[in-house]
Amino acid sequence: MIPSSPVAAGIAAVVVLLGLLVIVRRIRGPSADARESKRAHDAAQERDPPVSIGETYEFGVTELTDHHSGTEVAVGKVEGFVVFTEDIPNGISKGDVIRAKVLSFNEGRTSADATFVTKA
Repeated sequence: MIPSSPVAAGIAAVVVLLGLLVIVRRIRGPSADARESKRAHDAAQERDPPVSIGETYEFGVTELTDHHSGTEVAVGKVEGFVVFTEDIPNGISKGDVIRAKVLSFNEGRTSADATFVTKA
């Protein structure tokens, strides 16, 4: 059945295009970034964390983000291992080097939560 009005034809075209986009997305699979993130996550689960609870580490802040705690945290890496640092003072920004004390690991031990000690 061919739509008789331009509006109906436009709606039909949009529905067909959306359907094609869904099909193409399923065929292509995840993006290269998503695949790399999954690979890094899987590798992190297979190794022992390079940090220990109670120890202090120095690292660069790679980003500031909202953590599940609802507060802004500094994110950085120690030997490729992600550390979320809470209790950061105002003025800390991406690129700063900080020291943080590791408090706990996440459930899969692929990242750690820490508390800010000082700016390096």
